[in-house]
Amino acid sequence: MTEPVKRAFKYRFHPSAAQAAELTRTFGCVRTVYNLALQARTTAWFTEQRRINYVQTSALLTEWKRTEEYAYLAEVSSVPLQQALRHLQGAFVNFFEKRSAYPRFKSRKKSRNSAEYTRSAFTYRDGRLALAKMPEPLNIVWSRPLPEGQIPSTVTVSKDSAGRWFVSMLCEDASVKALPSTGAAVGVDAGITSLVTLSTGEKVTNPKSEKKDRARLARAQRELSRKEKGSRNRDKARARVARIHARITDRRRDFLHKLSTRLVRENQTIVIEDLAIRNMMTSHTLARAISDASWGELRRMLEYKAQWYDRELIAVDRWYPSSRTCSACGRMVAKLPLSIREWTCAACGAIHDRDENAAKNVLAAGLAVSACGAGVRPQRRTSGRATGTEAGKLRRSAGSRRRVGDSPLSERGEAN
Repeated sequence: MTEPVKRAFKYRFHPSAAQAAELTRTFGCVRTVYNLALQARTTAWFTEQRRINYVQTSALLTEWKRTEEYAYLAEVSSVPLQQALRHLQGAFVNFFEKRSAYPRFKSRKKSRNSAEYTRSAFTYRDGRLALAKMPEPLNIVWSRPLPEGQIPSTVTVSKDSAGRWFVSMLCEDASVKALPSTGAAVGVDAGITSLVTLSTGEKVTNPKSEKKDRARLARAQRELSRKEKGSRNRDKARARVARIHARITDRRRDFLHKLSTRLVRENQTIVIEDLAIRNMMTSHTLARAISDASWGELRRMLEYKAQWYDRELIAVDRWYPSSRTCSACGRMVAKLPLSIREWTCAACGAIHDRDENAAKNVLAAGLAVSACGAGVRPQRRTSGRATGTEAGKLRRSAGSRRRVGDSPLSERGEAN
């Protein structure tokens, strides 16, 4: 990459009572402004067929502050409120370009509590960060240093459902640059028993993060269901459930980061399958395991890391019968139930491990796309995040056309 990469560095921090109260008030004001602007834009369109843009909602914000009902909006920093309007504008842009659904109202209980500050609303000096309306700097736990000589361009403060406070600083990171070319290529077959199987024959065991805490989570949820709604005991029980969920999420994310970084560093070309994960989640027997595996998050990490380090990420068509095709001779079997983990090719006699064979076929298909450019589709866009190089997906060819009656789950070797 020639342009410097902007990275968000996220840290825990422990606010004082005054800071916590100010930030909580700011979160509420941000949510109120977002919902008011969304209501104004929706009403204007459905009643007058008139579109309202960011500039007009910014003018409305000034009017709201002058009213008695919303006078409290002037008590917090104006920058997070303006940023909320910009985020709403981005949500509408994504909607009009058919990248996302129509924006929804933010909920006090369900939506993420966060506020974004730009340069004019914070000061950063000698490792001390102070936000607008707060005289004292934040007590940040510096788990790693910021890039040397860099000052954050934006700062986002958030609080998760487990009660943990985080601050995320966006900086340019000159240490992220193209890695030396390795010439290695690997095919990746996602699964459940093995999280991924590589074309080299290596199988990465699925850590099953949710399963490790399933009994503890179930017990905490039962205790929560017994508490009276609105009571302080219910709030405490809800916090215990949230902490367990947070531990599961952190453990899973850490594992996926290490795996994706390793794949990107060791290989010049990485080939994956374009899985229809949402459709696969309709399987009642596999939905929990598929959700815990988090294949979509792994792909997202591979995408932006491939762009960072100048690697090639190729996604082949989801209908490509990678599990049912012999990687030695190319013969395709008619059916291959998920219960069959090893099979012998009737044409050449090769004995295949289902997942390893699928990974080899995925690699071969991806290299064909990279070399010939056949069936290249536009790169998938991901709003608000950097995406990697997605060279394309294979169109259905004569040798890999989906048969009538075959389901995407039956053709795939991922759901082990």
